[in-house]
Amino acid sequence: MVGDVTVISAEVTPEPARPALVALPPLRRAERLVVLGDSTAVGLGDPLPRRGGWRGVGPLVAAALGVDPDGYLNPSFTGARMRCVLTEQVPAAVAHRPDVALLVAGMNDTLRPDFDAARIAADLTEVIHRLRDAGTTVVPVRFHDHSKVFRLPPSLKRALSARVAELNAAIDDVVAREGVPCLDLDRLPGAYDLTSWSVDRLHPSELGHRMLADGFTGLLGEAGFAVPEPVSLTCSGGVEPSATGHAGWLVLKGIPWLWRRGREFLPYAAVIMWNSFRGTER
Repeated sequence: MVGDVTVISAEVTPEPARPALVALPPLRRAERLVVLGDSTAVGLGDPLPRRGGWRGVGPLVAAALGVDPDGYLNPSFTGARMRCVLTEQVPAAVAHRPDVALLVAGMNDTLRPDFDAARIAADLTEVIHRLRDAGTTVVPVRFHDHSKVFRLPPSLKRALSARVAELNAAIDDVVAREGVPCLDLDRLPGAYDLTSWSVDRLHPSELGHRMLADGFTGLLGEAGFAVPEPVSLTCSGGVEPSATGHAGWLVLKGIPWLWRRGREFLPYAAVIMWNSFRGTER
């Protein structure tokens, strides 16, 4: 006698379809680099041994990107303001036709009596447009609060902090509108450590320049550029200024600079003090 056989069928759930692999675009090789701006862009604070001169953020970024010496250009100069970059540096930069342009400018503007955030924003916008028309990726910076690094009387500290805030607001508006990467120095790890600054407390030390270069190359990597030799934060190749050199810079350069800029900045600081006294400080 054959018994009844009960067949139980199990419902098989089909495996979810695997997403198709998307090929990532190849990283772009930067063959030409230009550095624009003021004394930080020049490399002050990172002196070279033997032959003298400055190294700084530009050569460090060039080495990280694998840019040959012929592909590197740095028309920056000390004291440059944003308008100087536009009128005196950008023409040479456009002729160089760089893949990447780094821009460190604006801090000198904050110390002048004719500071105008709207004009700085307009000049920065024009800098970006002219370079972008040449096929260049432009990376500006927004600034840290330098009054946390350079000791100033309270009134001057408030005035400088307010100016930097105005400058950063103008830069933020341009960066958002133009859609360009921007290195935020205020959020750079170690930005307020004294080891990141040279003896004058105005320019980055070798470590500070290396931190800047690391920040720039990080943004460029996110923008699709190859970084074959990442920047090391271990100091090497520069030279530590001697105590005599420190004193010499302070007497010959630092004190005259502070005296000149302080006289230009004091009227603005006086307004800050007066508004604070009246309880109307903005």
